[in-house]
Amino acid sequence: MIYVVTINNKKYEVEVEQGEASLVKTTEITQNNSSLKTIQAPVQAPTPAPTVNEVSSAEGQLVKAPMPGTILDIKVSVGTKVKKGDVVFILEAMKMENEIVAPVDGVVVQIIATKGSSVSTGDTLGVIQ
Repeated sequence: MIYVVTINNKKYEVEVEQGEASLVKTTEITQNNSSLKTIQAPVQAPTPAPTVNEVSSAEGQLVKAPMPGTILDIKVSVGTKVKKGDVVFILEAMKMENEIVAPVDGVVVQIIATKGSSVSTGDTLGVIQ
């Protein structure tokens, strides 16, 4: 969906992907583009992903991000059986795709990261039991 948002008296065309709270594109628009409907919308911070402290290691083996980056793909879903070394996440860092693998054999019981989300070193991406 495309919205026109006014921030600090400047109008911006904002495209937002459905189901994601991430900003896709911003373009400053001029007064001549009067065909767009202008709406006044508050700027909201994205909801943070759960942190390591919210996931207990007693629930299973944590799969953590080895470096900061962006989650490009999630190769498993909750309930998927994995073997040690199976690829569970694809993390883009420094324009390179890195495979994040299962540290143990087990079943994926929780996926915390979302496709397109930014993560820091040590952030929990999922849990395998």
